[in-house]
Amino acid sequence: MSYRNYILVCGGTACESSKATEIYEALVNEIKHQNLTEEVQVIKTGCFGFCEQGPIVKILPEDSFYVQVTPADAKELVEEHIVKGREVKRLLYNKDKSKKHAKVEDIEFYQKQFRIVLRNCGFIDPENIDEYIAREGYAALEKVLFEMTPDQVIDELRTAGLRGRGGAGFPTWMKWNFTKQANGECKYVVCNADEGDPGAYMDRSTLEGDPHSVLEAMTIAGRTVGANQGFIYIRAEYPLAIHRLEIAMAQAREYGLLGKNILNSGFDFDIEIRLGAGAFVCGEETALLASIEGKRGMPVPRPPFPAVKGLWGMPTVINNVETWANIPVIMLKGGDWFSQIGTADSHGTKVFALTGKIRNSGLVEVPMGTTLREIIYDIGGGIANDRKFKAVQTGGPSGGVITADYLDTPIDFASLTKLGSMMGSGGMIVMDEDDCIVDVAKFYLNFSVEESCGKCSPCRIGGRTLANLLEKITKGNGELKDIEQMKEIGSAMKKASLCALGQTAPNPILSTLNYFEDEYMAHIVDKKCPAGKCKSLITYNILEDKCIGCTACARKCPVGAISGERRSVHVIDQAACIKCGACFDTCKFGAIEVR
Repeated sequence: MSYRNYILVCGGTACESSKATEIYEALVNEIKHQNLTEEVQVIKTGCFGFCEQGPIVKILPEDSFYVQVTPADAKELVEEHIVKGREVKRLLYNKDKSKKHAKVEDIEFYQKQFRIVLRNCGFIDPENIDEYIAREGYAALEKVLFEMTPDQVIDELRTAGLRGRGGAGFPTWMKWNFTKQANGECKYVVCNADEGDPGAYMDRSTLEGDPHSVLEAMTIAGRTVGANQGFIYIRAEYPLAIHRLEIAMAQAREYGLLGKNILNSGFDFDIEIRLGAGAFVCGEETALLASIEGKRGMPVPRPPFPAVKGLWGMPTVINNVETWANIPVIMLKGGDWFSQIGTADSHGTKVFALTGKIRNSGLVEVPMGTTLREIIYDIGGGIANDRKFKAVQTGGPSGGVITADYLDTPIDFASLTKLGSMMGSGGMIVMDEDDCIVDVAKFYLNFSVEESCGKCSPCRIGGRTLANLLEKITKGNGELKDIEQMKEIGSAMKKASLCALGQTAPNPILSTLNYFEDEYMAHIVDKKCPAGKCKSLITYNILEDKCIGCTACARKCPVGAISGERRSVHVIDQAACIKCGACFDTCKFGAIEVR
């Protein structure tokens, strides 16, 4: 059925938490009230990506992009845009307030993006298989079943040059080929959806917005390597993604696209969901497989690799969500097409969760080779509140920081590794001048320590020792010898830890020491935190020449550490001060200094 207008409502987790469901329901009710149900369809989609401006509503065919919509806006949107044909200008995205942006391609956030993985997110109802099929969904599976041999599929992936998007960047064709050639009573296909990096939500959003793309890709892999069973390992903390996966799987089975005798081809393949309990270490493939088997998620030495001996000892293909989402497009458009995107070493696109001190936070997909500057300034809009850029952390707890000197570095596997960071799953956290680099390293190190399974001594003991040294430094008790000790321990962990968690846990420390050793020295030698973040190293003082005795700071102090008569200079009792910063935030006269 064709409609005059389509109203697309972002239904990703971020917008859902901002009343997207209420917006959707309000729009549906208003369409009914206006007797327009035969002319206008309201669709709840996946994430549009521009999370900073959510909740987002887009109306087609005009391609009008409405931002920060509330349920109360539904009536006006229908009456003005749908009934009268007039855009609601106050809700249109407008960066500089001088012109309207009537189309998505006019918005800076999207102009340098190229969507392959996120091709359907924000365009289709992820709970309606017909909408996926209408955008060439399952056409790749049909092609693989009836027009291609398993060897041809492998060759197409080899030509494409797709590398795993989970962090290591291992060639996908090679992993599949190992499993295809391995002997085993049965074989398995596994999707790693255990996305656990702080600030990362790429895989979750892909599953929320386009679950069928992963189901189709896993089925293609099953046909290629000779597997009849797949598993999706996903965190229980992702209820919306799980819900939409379950719906998609049921629909695929109903349509004969999953289960027995798929499309009457004689090929059987089905998928089950396994829920993770939030252990970061289960993102490591051998720990993940142990968890699927019902064991404690702990890594085991490799080789043998899972591609040869994996789930229940059988050959197993494991890829993460983003890798899987590329597969149907490659099968349809060809490896040559895919290989033309990106760089010589890193083909295709990469999805990033752009967060931190950035104006336009959100989900970004760009061709490999796009520079950090383009992502942070052209797409991200630059640093929030006109602060100065300090660094960007890529790769989450496993990665490292990159400074302003390297903003023109193209994003690919080799370039980021050369700088002491890594691609990782795609977290990208921007920091400004107010962030303490030592505190940032401490945050990531503490995360890795908490998430360590404790199986191997280098990670268990080395990680805790590094965390204690960072705590010592931020408390003002650091010594010069601590720097060398951290470098030595970090180097040993990288060489001796059993799995990637322990091997990469020191990266945030080693990279920050490489680029910001002067900031560590300020903490150790001067006993000062240049960013004013480490409470033990900062002091709040009242400037006599600026204090007018208004008493505002004294009234706001939660511990009564500030004394003084009205219209007289106030004083802070340093012994009682808890360094919360309430006085600094309250004073309107710049009379509070931080030292």
